[in-house]
Amino acid sequence: MKLTLSEDQLFFRETTQRFLDDHASVAELRRRRDDVAGFGADYWRRGAELGWTSFLVREEDGGGSISGEGLVDLAIVAHEIGAHAAPGPLVPVNVVAGALSRAGGHADVLAGLLDGTATASWCLAEQHARAIVPTGLEIEQRGDGFVLRGVKRPVESAGEASHLLVTGRTGDGLTQVLVPTDAPGVTVTPLKTVDLTRRFSAVSFDDVQVPASAVIGEVGNAAPDVELQLQQALVLVSAECTGAMQSAFDMTVQWAFDRYTFGRPLASYQALKHRFADMKSWVEAAHAISDEAADAVAAVTPTAASLVSAAKAYVGDTGGALMQECVQLHGGLGVTYEHDVHLFLRRQTVNQTLFGTAIQHRARLTDLAELQEKAA
Repeated sequence: MKLTLSEDQLFFRETTQRFLDDHASVAELRRRRDDVAGFGADYWRRGAELGWTSFLVREEDGGGSISGEGLVDLAIVAHEIGAHAAPGPLVPVNVVAGALSRAGGHADVLAGLLDGTATASWCLAEQHARAIVPTGLEIEQRGDGFVLRGVKRPVESAGEASHLLVTGRTGDGLTQVLVPTDAPGVTVTPLKTVDLTRRFSAVSFDDVQVPASAVIGEVGNAAPDVELQLQQALVLVSAECTGAMQSAFDMTVQWAFDRYTFGRPLASYQALKHRFADMKSWVEAAHAISDEAADAVAAVTPTAASLVSAAKAYVGDTGGALMQECVQLHGGLGVTYEHDVHLFLRRQTVNQTLFGTAIQHRARLTDLAELQEKAA
């Protein structure tokens, strides 16, 4: 979380915190463990009323921001979502809404996303793909329309979405199309996940036909749009992971002061102090790199691509290590379902795999560095 927030941002953060305290409590998360969607329609609609779905949308399309940098404001929501391990398709809905607003058209779909009466998801990832932006799904131009063939997985909240923004290959380039989930040939198959309230699916496209009006952006030239969407998603996932890290760390520190052994609190033992010091440095560094990445993408700086990958790699590695430390420092209690620390471990574990792993982003950083060196 940024160290210097405006009064409006602080008020928005506190409002979001109170809403999640009331509507995404631990008891509610546990109650929805076997829920098909993982979240209620009213919950998401009320979140949209708070502005959760409007920050990447242009003002003329019904969007807006608090600070003038919508992505930075949205990262505040993502942080609180992570800090509560709360449900809701925050990342995919905002990525799709932003893409629709920039491209123009599909006003009815965008309106549903803005008011929270509908959701959408971004179909990017593919199973066993080595690339962060895979190109296994084919979008073939046929006559006045397009035909889709391939499978995307995992896709967040695809089972609840009304539309899917599908990224695929047309010739040697990338194309994006907006596909209704009820279109003939679209099959959504639920996947199992360790996250308690988020749902993911595999979506197959078996000769799915869409009209030319379904194209979002330019045919075969969507790479810049996809890059921006990826950067936005990485900012939000990193902010969410940082929120989860902060909550798990705070919970563990409180436990160490409350738990006594041999007449002393656990926090008083030097060996544990060293571990807490390491964890504290990880959390603070996660805040710093996540905030820097959000600022860079919002300002469209040349370092944005590198910073989002650095953030994803760092938060992915240290976040996983921190969660394991938190579980271990709770002792036997930490590995029970009844304790709450596993909620954040689950969220972090899934987020580590979304939009590229730490290994993939370190490789991407290497590629970006080589390109910069050649350009120089």
